[in-house]
Amino acid sequence: MELNALTLLQTIPGIDRIGAAMLLVEIGITMSDFRGADALASWSGLCPGNNESAGKRRHGKSRKGNPYVRRLLCEFANAAIKTRCAIQAKYQALVIRTGRKRAIIACAHKMLRIIFHMLSRKQAYRDTTVDIEALIVKRNAPRWIRALTRHGLLPSAAATR
Repeated sequence: MELNALTLLQTIPGIDRIGAAMLLVEIGITMSDFRGADALASWSGLCPGNNESAGKRRHGKSRKGNPYVRRLLCEFANAAIKTRCAIQAKYQALVIRTGRKRAIIACAHKMLRIIFHMLSRKQAYRDTTVDIEALIVKRNAPRWIRALTRHGLLPSAAATR
């Protein structure tokens, strides 16, 4: 079963339907316009700056790029760091060393690379650290059981005694 691009983007934590639609308007559905994920990150202005001379590394500024994509991805990253996912783990690892704003930009860059590969391969997001399906079942199972009992598809607890 092949999912459309709007549905694919909504599988990433932090991206809702409206945000996914706004992002697709800006970057498009086909990723063949970009040479790779690095080119997309550079076009959007989320590629990390590099200022190195004589063996000393200094933080470089990110390019300006597309301001709409940049703002959208920063909002997505802010939402994603509040969920249990690989993006939150990256944020927590970086925020101590680099500060909040740079960590958000790094998470937005990671999300953009994920989006590029998802759209080019037409595959949904699979988190490596958390089993999303198990979390959804754990959260919704009591509600599902109550609904099945209410509709008479499961025997009630009082009737089984």
